[in-house]
Amino acid sequence: MRVCREVGAFGVGTVLNAKTARSQLLGGIVMGIGMGLMEETQLDSRSARFITQEPADDHVPVSPDVPDIDAIFVPERDPHVNAVGAKGLGEIGITGTAAAPANAIHHATGRRIRELPLTLDNVLATSFSPP
Repeated sequence: MRVCREVGAFGVGTVLNAKTARSQLLGGIVMGIGMGLMEETQLDSRSARFITQEPADDHVPVSPDVPDIDAIFVPERDPHVNAVGAKGLGEIGITGTAAAPANAIHHATGRRIRELPLTLDNVLATSFSPP
């Protein structure tokens, strides 16, 4: 499966530095694409141990895997976060990114996948659930 375009809109509170805030959100989107489509923890059924234990075992997105992405700031004032109203943006971009392709698959095929990564094997193993 490929994602051809990704747009995320995020309520981030007061933006202190637009350039670094946007970069944090774009990085989170790329991490979410990797989580949804590539990264997988495999378990050995005989020993109940993880087969994928090293970071080198993970498939993560690289430049050719990353589609055209954009992050939009949704204006909001949140005086309850802190005095400035700024929020930490480290992983907010991940939110919803892995779910978006899963929802697209459900919309196109009627199959609701609840396991990551989203692979053809998971689509075929999931039963059809009419809307």
